[in-house]
Amino acid sequence: MLRSSLALLLCGPLLSAAPTDITGQRETSKHPASPERVYLIIRSDDAGMSHSVNMALEKLIETGLPVSVSVMFPTPWYQETVEMLKRHPNVAVGIHLTLNSEWKNYRWGPVLGRTAVPSLVDADGYFFPSAEALHQNHPDLKEVEKELRAQIERARGSGLKIDYVDYHMGTAVRYPEFREIAERLAKEYGLGMSQYFGDLRHDSQYEAAPRDKTDSLVAMIDRLKPRFNLVITHVGIDDAELGALVDMNTSGPLPDMSKNRQGELDALMSPRFRDALKTRNIQLLTYRQLIVMQGLNSMRRPEG
Repeated sequence: MLRSSLALLLCGPLLSAAPTDITGQRETSKHPASPERVYLIIRSDDAGMSHSVNMALEKLIETGLPVSVSVMFPTPWYQETVEMLKRHPNVAVGIHLTLNSEWKNYRWGPVLGRTAVPSLVDADGYFFPSAEALHQNHPDLKEVEKELRAQIERARGSGLKIDYVDYHMGTAVRYPEFREIAERLAKEYGLGMSQYFGDLRHDSQYEAAPRDKTDSLVAMIDRLKPRFNLVITHVGIDDAELGALVDMNTSGPLPDMSKNRQGELDALMSPRFRDALKTRNIQLLTYRQLIVMQGLNSMRRPEG
């Protein structure tokens, strides 16, 4: 009963005999997934966060790996990301819905500005550094919806084809009242939602030491089961810009943050990773391809 209710929330009266997407338009032809096939989506988050991250993303895209790139539209470098992605129109593009700004001395705030959504910002007018800090400020849900809508509108106005939404630090779906807003907006704008297609998220590669990331990634590939699988990555270039950032959610500097992001990039670009994919005959998908394959009406809220 609960599962049926969640399906109704996402799809509403559009679950009809004629195949339509959640915008009311006819969907492109769907190609059912093979139950014996192992599928993998590579989602790369935090695009637009910095120039170093954008440079790393372009390196990854230029390898030819099918990737889904999640863009933070309130951040200072998002316009560079937009121009870069216009050079690679086959890349699936997502909106990394953002309600937090976690780096000391490198902050960003709402697309709408601090005065339009005052309950979403701290005393300096920036997003709070964590979901918990935001929630403790008792944000006005109308302001949450206004800001997330503004981020979607900015993305749609960028000239990019937008395929899906996901959530920086998980905040936009951390609390039930936030999740309902995100789901409602995705339905309204006809966008997919990451992890709503049965795409199972696997190990965070950040947990592995930089020198061990290729081993970690290959080991994950060896464990994948036949289904839609998701790996979320955070790539970057180990340089002075990225190396200077300090996460305010830790008691001290995030250990080797820039080296970890460089390590993830190196692992994804490594011959060992490509060989592991080939050995197991794993099919890489982007969210754009997954949506065509499954249709937006297949979305279900993840369990747990």
